[in-house]
Amino acid sequence: MSRMSGLARSETFLLLALALAAAGCDGVSSATPNPGPPSRREAPGRPVQLVSAREDVTDRRVGATGTLAADEQVVLGTKVAGRVAELLVDLGSRVRLGDTVARLDPTDAQLRVDQALAALQQARVRLGLPAEGTDDRVVPEETSLVRQAHAVLEEARLTRDRTEQLWHEGGIARAQLDAAVASLAVAEGRYQDAVEEVRTRQAVLLQRRSELALARQQLADTVIVAPIGGAVSERRASVGEFLAAGAPVATLVKVHPLRLRLAVPERDAAAVRVGQAVRVTVEGVSREARGRVARVSPAISEQNRTLLVEAEVNNEDALLRPGTFATADIVVAGDVRVVTVPAAAVVTFAGVEKVLTVKDDKTVEVRVQTGRRLGDRVEIVAGISTGARVVAQPGNLTAGQPVTATDAP
Repeated sequence: MSRMSGLARSETFLLLALALAAAGCDGVSSATPNPGPPSRREAPGRPVQLVSAREDVTDRRVGATGTLAADEQVVLGTKVAGRVAELLVDLGSRVRLGDTVARLDPTDAQLRVDQALAALQQARVRLGLPAEGTDDRVVPEETSLVRQAHAVLEEARLTRDRTEQLWHEGGIARAQLDAAVASLAVAEGRYQDAVEEVRTRQAVLLQRRSELALARQQLADTVIVAPIGGAVSERRASVGEFLAAGAPVATLVKVHPLRLRLAVPERDAAAVRVGQAVRVTVEGVSREARGRVARVSPAISEQNRTLLVEAEVNNEDALLRPGTFATADIVVAGDVRVVTVPAAAVVTFAGVEKVLTVKDDKTVEVRVQTGRRLGDRVEIVAGISTGARVVAQPGNLTAGQPVTATDAP
């Protein structure tokens, strides 16, 4: 029993010692202040520069696309048949109005001219005119043929008068008077025939003159000239080839000015007028071409709901080519006041355009609608107004990001 009680007392002392030790630890722990978790410092905002949306004066434009076409296109052909003796142009050759493009062999045409000239000279001689000359006027009564017939007529008239007087005096028989009267009638008929013959010869002379002119024209037509100024888009004949009348020799296109056919959207059609300025850009050409609206269709196309507009585009330097796709701006109004910001201030993502402003040192996204690019600035159609402060270079900034804003220089 004494041994068991001793063990119990030992366990009791051990438990008391442990309890006192735990109490001491709690006392020490409560006496020591708890520092808690370390405090989190605010990160400094990203530095950005702000610029103001400003009001600029520009023109109002309507955008459209289209295709450049030659102002004129001519398939140059022969007017007479013949063999090609000389061809002076090839693909890409530039010609002016009246330049020689090709020549046909003129031998046959020259022979026809000589033949027609000989026939004309013969006709002039038959009328009593010199073989050489250009004045074909003739008075029938002054020709030898008519004068001879007139002399015979006068002689017959005198014979009739004398015979009639003798018959009244009873010196001759009635038969002699009748013969004189008949001779007078024959002479009158021959006189009229002479006059008609001269008139016929005059008509023949006019015909021979026309035949000579036609032969000379056919000779001239052996030289094929350019009816317009432009360039050769296709050569369609070769030297030595025999061409029938009307056969093509080359295709010419007039490249200055060019004709630009534009499809203007229906919503902008009401603003387009003849005479408005057009600014044209073509891929691969550094400069902007200029032109004027020349023709406007009276109706909107039902198929694509666009208005066909034709503009004449200056192409003196021949940098533009027919058939090229072009983008154009039609200036429909001038001196229009618009709101602009630097182009770099506009961020586009997934088709959404926006700018960033700053409020309470944090970025705020504002959706905008942009218009035309004006150099290094862009027009703002909707979203912000003049004076709004936007981040000049937003980069990868997002909404709600802390920033430190300063004014851009």
